[in-house]
Amino acid sequence: MKYYLIAGEASGDLHASHLMAALKDEDPEASFRGYGGNLMEAQGLHLMGHYRDMAYMGIIPVLRHASTILRHMRECQNDILQWQPDVVILVDYPGFNLKIARFVKSHSQIPVYYYISPKIWAWKEHRIKDIRRDVDELFSILPFEVEFFEGKHHYPIHYVGNPSVDEVAAYHPVPSPWQKPVIALLPGSRRQEIDDNLRRMLQAAAPFAVDYQLVVSVAPDIEAAFYERIIESCRPILFPDVPQPVGLHKTSSYDLLCSARAALVTSGTATLETALFRIPQVVCYYMKWGKLVSIARRLILKIPYISLVNLIAGSEVVPELVADKMTPANVHRHLAAIVPDGPARDAQLKGYETMSQRLGEPGAPQRAARLMVDLLQKADS
Repeated sequence: MKYYLIAGEASGDLHASHLMAALKDEDPEASFRGYGGNLMEAQGLHLMGHYRDMAYMGIIPVLRHASTILRHMRECQNDILQWQPDVVILVDYPGFNLKIARFVKSHSQIPVYYYISPKIWAWKEHRIKDIRRDVDELFSILPFEVEFFEGKHHYPIHYVGNPSVDEVAAYHPVPSPWQKPVIALLPGSRRQEIDDNLRRMLQAAAPFAVDYQLVVSVAPDIEAAFYERIIESCRPILFPDVPQPVGLHKTSSYDLLCSARAALVTSGTATLETALFRIPQVVCYYMKWGKLVSIARRLILKIPYISLVNLIAGSEVVPELVADKMTPANVHRHLAAIVPDGPARDAQLKGYETMSQRLGEPGAPQRAARLMVDLLQKADS
């Protein structure tokens, strides 16, 4: 069968690549086309566009690149109609993908599957109307989404488990190249996130630089020079007497996490992966106009937490310092509590066990692929 996939960021590229591998196991005749990244291309995707050309966040960057985004959308729509796949599989990235779903349903009979559902439980809950109208099957990777979609909105979904469980379970640790114990800094995957967060993370972690190696995870498709400029601008003030206080990690963040003592992590999939590696963390995400954002968050967001760790566990396992709460002093205070052995570190590790139990066993891509192929074959019979 012919599968058209669309992923709009690094985590989507990773998860979609594993889904593609599983689809090939279930369907030896599978062929792939669509939008994604290098990992999906390595699995055989005929790449029509790279996610790095579409991954814009924030109102101003989106408006500035609106013509590029619209051009990709038109090209994607036309390509789907010309190729006539057996199914369109959307991977997260709702701002783009829900519009594609609407187009496909109104211009064709091609079924639309959604793998890694839009996070409408956090905000924009009204999008359930779009999903109900335009998405034929939704495959969830978060256990609490079952109650949200099926219990609250009476929209049936498939919970298949979480692919990060598979990815971490399959990982083979490598020896740490660092001479000192590591504190990992994961400032995000987009330029604006990194620029906003990394300086503050460095300020918070600087007092540890004598005894620990601070190591920054380099996001895919972001050049190391971008990080180096930020680090060099901080070095004279934060690290005047420490030689090589900050290192860059340019390969898989898993290699970094498995050797870390603790981590500072922006919200997103990285918080979940850090927890699955059993690394205590502080979730921190700076935003401009922090106080206004904090007020808006209380008014708009419908969830008590922003990190997947806390949402899955159902309690505050890891501290969340967001918007005006994300100050170097606050981050340092929480980091200082989890680096040494003690109650705060033990409490996080215990909370991680609760989270892991709720996620379930490995096998998410295989379960999703098997369901997808079965559903498509039944529709054809």
